Amino acid sequence: MTRRTDAHPDLTHPDTGAPFFSTWRVGTPARQRQTVEAIARTWERRPWPSGDLLGYHVYTGHDGTTLLHHSQWRSEPAYEAFVESHRQERVDEIDTAVPGIERLWLGRYRRYRSAGREGDTRVPGCIVIVDVEFEGPDPDRQRAWVDAVLEALASEPNAHPGGISAHFHLSTDGTRVLNYAEWESAQAHIDALAAPGDGVGSATELWHRVQNWPGLKSGTVERYDHALGLIPG
Repeated sequence: MTRRTDAHPDLTHPDTGAPFFSTWRVGTPARQRQTVEAIARTWERRPWPSGDLLGYHVYTGHDGTTLLHHSQWRSEPAYEAFVESHRQERVDEIDTAVPGIERLWLGRYRRYRSAGREGDTRVPGCIVIVDVEFEGPDPDRQRAWVDAVLEALASEPNAHPGGISAHFHLSTDGTRVLNYAEWESAQAHIDALAAPGDGVGSATELWHRVQNWPGLKSGTVERYDHALGLIPG
C-alpha cells in the first residue's frame, strides 16, 4: 500500500544508504500541479514497490516550471531493481496524463554531513537546493569543501534566524555537492541573500575561501515547496 504524507523527509534517516535527486521541467505552474497529482494517482493505485524505498518526495520549483524529486533508498541495487521492474509503467502513466515532460537529470548521492540546531521543531516552509559542480572528480575535494562551508557557518557573525538545517550530499561520481537546506520561508532565504556578503554568509575570510575554492566550477541556488510525500502504508 502507498499513502500520502505531509511530513517532510528525514534527511538524516540512518537507513538511507542511497539518496537520489532529479529534476523534471514541466513548463507552467498549472502543469506543475497536474504532474504532482498524476504522480500521486499513479503511485497510490499501486502497491509500494519495495521495502528498500523509505520515501519519495516531490517539490514544486519557485520558477514555476520545474519539479524536484527526492527518493530515499537503502541501497543503489535496490533502486536498480525498481528500475528494472516498476519504474517504466509509472513513467508511462504520468506521461500519458501530462505529455511533454522533460527529465533533465538524475543524481546519485551519499549524505556526508548535516548542520542544524538540536531539538529544532520548526516545519520548513521552503526548501533551498544549492548545487555545486567542481572541475572533475575528486572525493577529497568534495568533503574538504563541505567541511569549509560548515566551518564558515559555525563562525558566521550574522547568522539568519530563518535557516533551519543544511544537509550536504556528495555525488557518487565525485564532481558535485548538493545542499538540501530547510528554511522557515522563502522570504527568510531572500532576506538572507540580501544581507551584506556574497550569498548566505557575511564577508568573512572563511566565506571567501568557500566561494573561491580551487576547482570550483559553478553553483546554482533554487527554491522549492514540498508538494507531495509518498511512503509505505
